Amino acid sequence: MRNFVGFLAVAVIGCSAASQEVDVDARIAHIENGLLPALVIEGLPPETMTLAQRMADLKVPGVSIAVFNDGAIEWARGYGMADVGEGRPVTPRTLFQAASISKPVAATAALKLVQDGRLQLDEDVNGWLGDWKVPGNRFTEVEPVTLRRLVTHTAGMTVHGFPGYGEGERVPTTVEVLDGAGNTAAIRVDTVPGSIWRYSGGGYTVMQYLLTEVAGMPFPEIMRTTVLEPIGMSESTYEQPLPDARRAQAATGYRGDGSEVDAKWHTYPEMAAAGLWTTPSDLARFAIEVQRAYAEDSDRVISPEMAKHMLEPGMNGWGLGPAITADGQRFGHGGSNEGFRCQFAAFIEGGRGVAVMTNSDAGGRLMREIIVTVFAEYGWPGIAPEERTVADLDAALYPRYAGRYDFPELGVITIEDVD
Repeated sequence: MRNFVGFLAVAVIGCSAASQEVDVDARIAHIENGLLPALVIEGLPPETMTLAQRMADLKVPGVSIAVFNDGAIEWARGYGMADVGEGRPVTPRTLFQAASISKPVAATAALKLVQDGRLQLDEDVNGWLGDWKVPGNRFTEVEPVTLRRLVTHTAGMTVHGFPGYGEGERVPTTVEVLDGAGNTAAIRVDTVPGSIWRYSGGGYTVMQYLLTEVAGMPFPEIMRTTVLEPIGMSESTYEQPLPDARRAQAATGYRGDGSEVDAKWHTYPEMAAAGLWTTPSDLARFAIEVQRAYAEDSDRVISPEMAKHMLEPGMNGWGLGPAITADGQRFGHGGSNEGFRCQFAAFIEGGRGVAVMTNSDAGGRLMREIIVTVFAEYGWPGIAPEERTVADLDAALYPRYAGRYDFPELGVITIEDVD
């Protein structure tokens, strides 16, 4: 299995002194060779594994990690294979699909337009929309769909997420997606806007269309000029499909059994919701820029005032784009596209955090373990292995629990009743 993973590490380490380099190298080695489990048993020492072993066990071909500390990327490494068949390794520049992490980055562009007076957070979005508008009904008669509600998943809109389009499938336009002419249902309001929190990639697709109407340019161009270039996210793009010139830089997506996603990856016309191609280092740059704005140290994209609005938790702890932790100390987001799993977690203050991207449907468990291990290595609070207690069970009850259990992230677990 180690040959399948093709374990390889390529490092980019930024340090100013030899002693710092040794310290960072030691931290990386501890993480690579002592990966902590996401769950531990009370009273028992955690069973650690090497990152290479864990990738092989979970059939995750490749993973890329960036850790930022004190407002700068401290290290970034790629492990394993971007494409197994081609023998192409993951490097810190390998592109992964960011999936739903596309949302907080896209929301930042919307906040920039609000800041520039071209949009309003709390007015009916139909006032800015042209030929296509959010269809009115008895729910919108009570409350309007607003930009704030779209980016916080409180607009009452349908469609949780999107499967994307594989090889040979026609890719619909944004309006066709909105009206259900693609491979998902029509995106509509089915409850009073502002009354509940419900995750909606559909709402972000409405936001995508809104931004193109207001800015008068294609969505990838809006994102490039408004957010990506100003922050220095030079590897990133919202172009869908990915241009041929960049295919050699992209990771191939894999299923949990190690097989390739058809055509290597899917295309997502729902760009604001799921269309960002990026690297952990560029996600780190995004988080650092938000942190700097919040600390009143930058206004390259959004102002300090807007950054504070962005990171203020609302319903279900959601900010204007990112999720905010219950303790109010961190922001972040996860993502799940066909063949890709990723996540970033960043402290609101202190310039610290981590971004992890994998090219496998089985990558969710691995990325959680990596983030837990990074937090432990750096002594950061807030994320640690979950502790469970072993319960005594009457042997007479054992037969009730025999069977096959299929967990989306853990895989299949079979329990047998053996005398």
